[in-house]
This record gives sequence, structure tokens and C-alpha cells, in this order.
Amino acid sequence: MIPAAFEYTRATSIDEALALIAAADPSIRVLAGGQSLIPLMKLRLARPERLVDLGRLEALRGIRDLTGGPLAIGPLTTWAELLADARIVEHGALADALPVIGDVQVRNRGTIGGSLAHADPASDIAAPALALGLEVTVRSAARGERSIAATELFAGPFATTIEPDEIVTEVRLPSPAAPQAGPRTASAYRSLPQPASGYPIAGVAVSLSQSRGANGRSGAYATCAIAVTGVGEQPYRADEVEAAILAGTPFADAVQSITSGQRVASDIHADRDYRAAMAAVMARRAFEAAVARLG
Repeated sequence: MIPAAFEYTRATSIDEALALIAAADPSIRVLAGGQSLIPLMKLRLARPERLVDLGRLEALRGIRDLTGGPLAIGPLTTWAELLADARIVEHGALADALPVIGDVQVRNRGTIGGSLAHADPASDIAAPALALGLEVTVRSAARGERSIAATELFAGPFATTIEPDEIVTEVRLPSPAAPQAGPRTASAYRSLPQPASGYPIAGVAVSLSQSRGANGRSGAYATCAIAVTGVGEQPYRADEVEAAILAGTPFADAVQSITSGQRVASDIHADRDYRAAMAAVMARRAFEAAVARLG
């Protein structure tokens, strides 16, 4: 299909882009890589009256180290650029998720900021974002910058807490703790992709930290973050499972509450029971992979 008619403006600076969306008009949409919005427009599921294209703003691209170890990722950084950066390997869950996002064309055009702002409830990036503690920096012309933790970002299917007059200006990825600096950390992501689309029927990211006891052996888990995508109406942290793991409950028992409190999706690809069962399976696989990376 052909999209409905719309106006198009290519922003030449961040300030110009912010001025163009300052009215917070819901008929204006910001365009990043276009791998999510354009297909919706072609199906006329999205019908913006104006697109503000950020695609040539080099200030919103690239990956840089920050003081203290975090990575600052420009929101227009593509999946392919992230895959090619050796620093991403340290962040196991993110490194696991990147190769299974879309296909080669999508990874060459799709952007991390655009995907997070689009908030697809079955986005692969959402689970690592939640488990690894990503933060999204947004800016508006009227209020300046603010930071949104990944746990506060998703507000529902295709909905976020980003205001209509804000654009994403940075994604911050915390650095995993060095073994000599405190608890060892490791993470992993596992998913069951729907064969045609590649979107996860269920995807789970697990991040763990573990201290060593006085005898040098591994102790109890100091932290545990388990995030799920593709299962509910939005990506979520499995709080009950996390609490049970930290309390010493065996994983096989703790994971039984992986969908607790969630309205599990049911569609032509997977009914509720199957999707819930696969969430538990993917959680177990991600947990085992994270434990193995702890060494």
C-alpha cells in the first residue's frame, strides 16, 4: 500500500528538530531509521501529517566512553554499528540480542533510539534495556534535558513516557563491574523468534552479579534482573522471579511466576499457554548462559 499524504521536513540540527515538534502536535512524528514507522504508514496504521526526519544529524550518532565506564550511544546509531563495536561484547545480553534483530537490511538502517521510542511490545532490544539498566536521555525545547530509566520508559503497547515535544538525544549503557571492583556481573538474552517476522514469541534477558566469599568461592547472587519481551502488553521486569532468586529459591521453582501479573498475549503465532511456557524456557536458557559467563 501507499502511505497517506504527509509533509516532510529534514532537520539540519537538534535545535531545529525540537522547534519543529515544540507544539507537541500528535500529527507530527519524528523519523529515525524508519524501519518501524514507515511500514506502519504503508499499511495506514500510522497516518502522521508531517514527518520530521532526524536521519542526517551526525550529533545523534556514534558510541563514546563516559567517565566511570558507561557507554553513551547516539540514538541514531544503527544495530550494525553496535554489532561492529568491540565494547558491546562486554554487555552479554545486548550482544546476544543484536544479531537477531530484524534482518541485515533492518540492522543497517534501524536505530537503537528509534526502536526504544517506538516501544514495540515484542522488541528484542527491550529486554536487555530493562535488565542492563539502560537510561534514555530526552530533550525538549521548553524543558531541556531529562533522563528516563528503562524501567520507567515503557508505558504500554507502542507507548512510552517520552513526551510529544521531546526527542531522544542519548542512550546510556552502564558498564559491567570489573571483577576486582566488586561483585562479578554477567548477562545473557535468549528468545524464541517467530519464523516469518523474527520478532520474539518470548524473549528474556537475565543480568546477575555475584560476590566471592572469604574462601574465594562464589557466594549468593548480589543482584538479579530478569526482563521479558514478546509476552505481555509491554516489556517488563519479572520482579517476583528476581526476588525469589535473591532469596535463594531454586531457579526451576522461581521461574514459575515469570508471567505473574501479566496479561499474556495470544495470537495466531502462539496461544497464552504456549507463550507463557516459552517465557519460562527462554528464562532458564538466559539464566544458565549468564551463570556460565560468571565463571
